[in-house]
Amino acid sequence: MDPRTKKLAQTIVKYSIFVKHDENVVIAGSTEAEDFIKALYEEVLKAGGHPILRLTLPGLTHNFYKHAQKHQVEKFPDDFEYIVKNSQKYIAIDSRSNTRELTNADSSKIAVRSKVIWPIKEHIVNSKPLMHRVTVGFPCQALAQEAEMSLAEYEDFVFGACLQDWKKLGAKMDKILKRFKKGSEVWLIGPGVDLKMKVHGEKAIADKGEENMPGGEVFMAPVRESLNGWIKFDFPSVRDGKEVSDIELTFKDGRVIEARASKNQEFLHKMLKMDKNAEYVGELGIGCNPKINKYTNNLLFDEKIGGTIHLALGAAYKENGGGNDSALHWDIVKSMKKAKIIVDGKVIQMNGVWKI
Repeated sequence: MDPRTKKLAQTIVKYSIFVKHDENVVIAGSTEAEDFIKALYEEVLKAGGHPILRLTLPGLTHNFYKHAQKHQVEKFPDDFEYIVKNSQKYIAIDSRSNTRELTNADSSKIAVRSKVIWPIKEHIVNSKPLMHRVTVGFPCQALAQEAEMSLAEYEDFVFGACLQDWKKLGAKMDKILKRFKKGSEVWLIGPGVDLKMKVHGEKAIADKGEENMPGGEVFMAPVRESLNGWIKFDFPSVRDGKEVSDIELTFKDGRVIEARASKNQEFLHKMLKMDKNAEYVGELGIGCNPKINKYTNNLLFDEKIGGTIHLALGAAYKENGGGNDSALHWDIVKSMKKAKIIVDGKVIQMNGVWKI
């Protein structure tokens, strides 16, 4: 086993979710992360917790959306809900055998299933202090290929982004967080964007590897009806195996009134119609991780790139002040390397460089 795998497992258990004696800890992942799952299992036991494995196999999700009938798509997973609601910690491992296995899947089935299981996902994400969850990236061949790296290069990239001095980086992020906590209006202006919004700045949060690993973002909830303007995202966004490229959104009073994409525009429109709140924005995030400087087609890493922002269509986290409930939460990333972030009339970032 790569010693970095053990170190990452220790970081997750001891730092990210600080497992305590007698706590139930769900470990959810696929067999691509077998070594990591074993290491996490061992560390949870050492911490006095009770590891609960929720494993999947490559290809099962594809088979579900290909063969599942209407009553199966609509069935609520009571067993999974019971496990989640009786656990105190949740570790979700991001590793895949095929990043595009759902490319040809029925988008309508995906949308319906997302609504069905949303109450469980919402509990996992928004149930602090009853549950603390972390999503953690782990290197595998499919994600390395998506990032256009060899597996060895991708391993160095992932472990480099995750295994760093989080106290030191956290201190730098706190300075950025402090500025947003005092702010009430954000203006994103530059090539490809002219978008204004009010934000619940006082409830902004810095993720220092405690919500996600890697961490490295400051995120907040916009005031629901406050977004006005437009934005064109530089990077493609892969969701449910479908790559949506050149996404351009126009907002009026918070709602998306026009949505375009050069690829999979129909899928974009279906996601926006998932429910009545999917057309609103639930999150504004600012990338702050210095070890992530390359787009990899993996949102867990890409939303942390320094000099980027991301908007999440749909649900707002309750810890950020809420304001929008939806079964959708779709983060889309934009480079700000030639643009400005203005808070309450003052430029705090220009061309990706902080002015704080």
